[in-house]
Amino acid sequence: MMRSLYSGVSGLQNHQTRMDVVGNNLANVNTNGFKKGRVNFHDMISQNVQGASRPTEELGGVNPKQVGLGMSIAAIDTVHTQGSLQLTGVMSDLAIVGEGFFIMKTGETNLYTRNGAFGLDQQGTLVNPANGMRVQGWQAQIVDNVPTINPSSSIGDLVIPIGAKDPAAATTNVKMACNLNKNTPEIGQQDGPRAILAGRWTATIDIRDAFGGLHTLRMDFEKRPDEVNRWNCTVTVDPDVGGDGQTIVTDTTSTQVEVGPGGNNDGNTFIVEFDNMGTLSRVQDNAGDEASQELLQVAVSFEVANTVPNPDGTPLRQSFLLDIGEVGSAEDSMTQYASPSSTKVFEQNGFGMGYLNSYRIDQSGVITGVFSNGNNRILGQVALSTFLNPGGLEKQGENVYAVTPNSGIARIDPAGIAGKGKINAGNLEMSNVDLAEQFTDMIVTQRGFQSNARTIQTADQMLQELLTLKR
Repeated sequence: MMRSLYSGVSGLQNHQTRMDVVGNNLANVNTNGFKKGRVNFHDMISQNVQGASRPTEELGGVNPKQVGLGMSIAAIDTVHTQGSLQLTGVMSDLAIVGEGFFIMKTGETNLYTRNGAFGLDQQGTLVNPANGMRVQGWQAQIVDNVPTINPSSSIGDLVIPIGAKDPAAATTNVKMACNLNKNTPEIGQQDGPRAILAGRWTATIDIRDAFGGLHTLRMDFEKRPDEVNRWNCTVTVDPDVGGDGQTIVTDTTSTQVEVGPGGNNDGNTFIVEFDNMGTLSRVQDNAGDEASQELLQVAVSFEVANTVPNPDGTPLRQSFLLDIGEVGSAEDSMTQYASPSSTKVFEQNGFGMGYLNSYRIDQSGVITGVFSNGNNRILGQVALSTFLNPGGLEKQGENVYAVTPNSGIARIDPAGIAGKGKINAGNLEMSNVDLAEQFTDMIVTQRGFQSNARTIQTADQMLQELLTLKR
C-alpha cells in the first residue's frame, strides 16, 4: 500500500513539471520565433511479484506479475515546427520559411535563433537591437571592380553603411542594339513627292567620364552609295562642345575611333556591314582594318574638357568600347531588316557619385544597397545554419540556442541551399504555440494531477482503516 503513495507522489511531481512547460508555452505565445516545449512520460521500474515461466507438458506458460512504482519524465522536447509569418513592413525584419537558424555572435561565441527582429546599430552593423548580438553572414568583396560574395569563406559581421558614398565611375562599355531600315534610300534620292534626309539615322545616348560628368554620345548612320548592306557610322562625343569646353557646331577632331589593332585611330568613322539575312557580318574602318573577333567592338576615345593635361602636354582622353553585337546574331545586336529604323540602348556602365539611401534583402539573404545615383550594389549575404538534430540544441534565453554534443555541428550555407529555407524580408516568424492545443493539454494535465492526488488520499484512508482494526 505504501507503493501507491509514492506512485501518486511521482505523478504529482511530474504533472507539475508538465504544467510548468504548458505555462511557459502560454507565456511565450507572442514571442517571435519561439518554439513550444512538449513533455513525454514513461513508467518507472516495476517490482516483480512473480516471474514468468515457460510452458511444460502438464501446464501452459505463466506471465510475470509486476507492480509499477510510478512514472517519470521521459523527455522535454522542443518542437521545431514552422510558425506563421507576420507582416511588419520593416526591411530589417527577417523570417525563415523552412529549416535553418540565424547565426548570432556575442563575444567569440556563436548562438542560433529563429527570431529575425533585426536592426542597424550606430556603426551600421546588422544586430538584434534587444541584446546587441550581431547577425553573421558574408560581406561582399570587390573583385575586378565587381562586388562578389564567397559563401565558402568564414562568416563575419554584416555592415550596411547607410549614407556611404558610391564613387563615380567612367563609362567603359556601351552595349547598343538598333535596327537600320534595309529599304532606306541612299543620300540624295527622293522618297516619293517629298525630299528627305535619305539614308541617315542618328542615335544619341548619355555616357559618363571618370568624374561622373555627363557627355553625349552621338552615332550618325549613313547608308553608303551603291553598296548593299553597308553603312558608315560617325561617332561624336559632345557634338555641341569642343575640346576646350567652348560651344561649336560639331567637334569631330576630339573623338577617335579604332577598329582592330592599329586601325584608323585618327578618324571617327567606321563601316558596319550586314549579311543578306539582316545580321551583322563585319566592322571595318576606311583604311580597310576590321575587327576579326566574333564580338564586334569599336574602341572610342574622346577629350575630357576642364581637366589638367597629361605630363607630356596632351589633353586627358577617355576611352570606352562600343559593343554593337555578335556576328550572325540578331539578339542584342545591330540588324538590318525592312522595318523602321529604331534605337535600343541596353546599357552603359558609367554612373555619377551617389549615397546609400536604403537596402533590400531577397529570399536568398543577399543584401543589395540602393544608391541615390540609381546604382544597386551587393553589400553582403545573411548566413543560415542547420543541425542534424535541432531538438538537441540547448535554450540559452533571449530566444537563442547553443550547440550541444547531441545537436551536431552547425552546417552553414546561404538560404535555399542544402535543405535550408528561404528568407522573407519585412516579416517575422510568430510563435508555434497553438492556444487550443495548450488549453487542452492544460486540462489533461490538471486531471492527471487530480487523479494522482486522489490516489494519495485513497491510500491514506486505507491506511487509516488498517490502523483502526486494533481498537
